[in-house]
Amino acid sequence: MKRKSFENAECPLARSLEAIGDTWSVLIVRQAFAGDRRFGEFEKSLGVAKNILTVRLRKLVALGILEQVPVEGSAHHEYALTEKGRGLNLVLMAIRQWGEGCGGDTPYVLVDKRDRKPVKPLAFHAHDGRELAAEDMELVPAEEFSRAARRK
Repeated sequence: MKRKSFENAECPLARSLEAIGDTWSVLIVRQAFAGDRRFGEFEKSLGVAKNILTVRLRKLVALGILEQVPVEGSAHHEYALTEKGRGLNLVLMAIRQWGEGCGGDTPYVLVDKRDRKPVKPLAFHAHDGRELAAEDMELVPAEEFSRAARRK
């Protein structure tokens, strides 16, 4: 049975999950943030089969999340996060923080490089700075929001 594609879905969440929603792709991006750049580094750190890694790296490059960068003085290339790829840091850290809250030990703590203090959990804030809980927010159609904003 063929899986349904959400590549052209109206929902940005569905489109995003279509792009990077499989485990290997997310872990490859995680490793790119950790400093992995070469095929062999991804293979070793993730323990992923070469054929799977090849397919996922090609997809991440095609999506503009990673780019291939030539290695100076070599016929080889490395993979580097693009601006679009670096934008996933917030997403990955939100998933990580959610996972930490589900229990279990973690071998790493996310800290501020400058003062070595733990980073505060990610949160949504209102325009006036209030922290918002899930029940404080709602999705409204963009057209409806635009009309309401114009009336103010």
